[in-house]
Amino acid sequence: MPAVVHALDLRTLAQSVLDRALKAGATDAEAVAYEGEEFSALVRLGQVETLKESGSRAIGLRVFNGLRSASTSSSDLSPDGLAKLVEGAVALAKITSEDPFSGLPEASAFGQIETDQHLYYEDVNDQPPEERIEIARRCEAAAMAFDTRIQNSGGGDFDTATSHKIMVNSRGFIGETRRSYCGFSAAPIAHDEHGHMQRNYWFSSSRTTRLLEDPEAIGRKAAERTLRRLGARRVKTQRAPVVFSPEIAKSIIGNIFEAANGDAIYRHASFLDDMLGQQIAGPNINVIDDGTMVHKRIDPLTGDTILIGGFGTSPFDGEGLPTRRTVLVENGILKNYVLNTYTARKLGMASTGNASRGLAGNPGIGAGNFYLEPGTQTPEEIIAGIPSGLYVTETMGFGVNLVTGDYSQGAAGLWIENGELAYPVEEITIAGNLKDMYKNIVAIGNDLTFRGAAAAPTLHIEGMMIAGA
Repeated sequence: MPAVVHALDLRTLAQSVLDRALKAGATDAEAVAYEGEEFSALVRLGQVETLKESGSRAIGLRVFNGLRSASTSSSDLSPDGLAKLVEGAVALAKITSEDPFSGLPEASAFGQIETDQHLYYEDVNDQPPEERIEIARRCEAAAMAFDTRIQNSGGGDFDTATSHKIMVNSRGFIGETRRSYCGFSAAPIAHDEHGHMQRNYWFSSSRTTRLLEDPEAIGRKAAERTLRRLGARRVKTQRAPVVFSPEIAKSIIGNIFEAANGDAIYRHASFLDDMLGQQIAGPNINVIDDGTMVHKRIDPLTGDTILIGGFGTSPFDGEGLPTRRTVLVENGILKNYVLNTYTARKLGMASTGNASRGLAGNPGIGAGNFYLEPGTQTPEEIIAGIPSGLYVTETMGFGVNLVTGDYSQGAAGLWIENGELAYPVEEITIAGNLKDMYKNIVAIGNDLTFRGAAAAPTLHIEGMMIAGA
């Protein structure tokens, strides 16, 4: 592993490249220096199958020549490598086409959240590899021991990642972030008496090892999720209520973010184009993107309260603007699009602090912590109110057309009869149009849980078409 680079080293690297670009003729420039460390272990049937540990350092540079721009990146941080990086970017910027909407944000727009967002925990690096591997092994073993029908496994894994990033630009912005991540999972495979196989998984993830869940509990849940798929059958084609589990509901709600993306809006390639201020969903729908979110969690060992930054939390966005809380949909009314500086200029609006970028390329648009506000019903209460319908636990394919709103996905899950989960179903397709689906959400669960940067509770949508046998 490479030695850990001190903050001053990364900052000096970024500032040095920025200064070189300006001396070489750039009218504006932005540099991002990055370092990261990653670890991953996969245990299958109790044996370590793969073990990876890596570290990386790299620099990205975006330069402007008036209304022309170009970007480059490199992991060659030698003097010659940095010289070539700068020369290449400045030369390229001179020959690209002018774009009147190009350029860094105005100096007055830059800023960052100054309070600690609790994004980095050193214990992720402190945990010995042997302990990580043992957690993966325990998780898989618990799944395997849960039921005799589980005789095989896709494995148990454990992953960690830490990163450190410095961003500087020629308009005076200097920003720094450190992040940590750790997580593990199990993916058991079950067989029924006819030899049919089913597979599922479950996982735990956090920014600190203190908040990882019990490996045996995660393994057992992975086993339960796998076993409930055994004996799956098809159902007749019909129109029926559909309940989406939280892990699928977040993708349904996530389509709102994609459709409200400023890039799609200015290209007129979204069903939400020209819909600001209009009712696009039922009055029970409130959708929020919040890049500032910090959660309160309880340490399971000590009972202490731990503050933990969300997986989509950051002090500044990919252009150096402070992140913020943006309400996209309020009581069913579309209130905002999500924008970076470029798309905001195209639309004559202001950035919402949603710029995202890697080391190279122009900034895109990314979510912070994106979620649907929860309702009051438990998932069990929602299911209990449905005489006959589908509970979706998995979707397959890419059948979402954000231009028209048409939605058609392969699906699997459990059939609901008389308010109870009756039997597993698979090889079906669910279809509708997002414009109707958002208005037909008749119940929202109280089970909002962030296991990633996006989250949604259980959803009940009326009147979807289910294509089966």
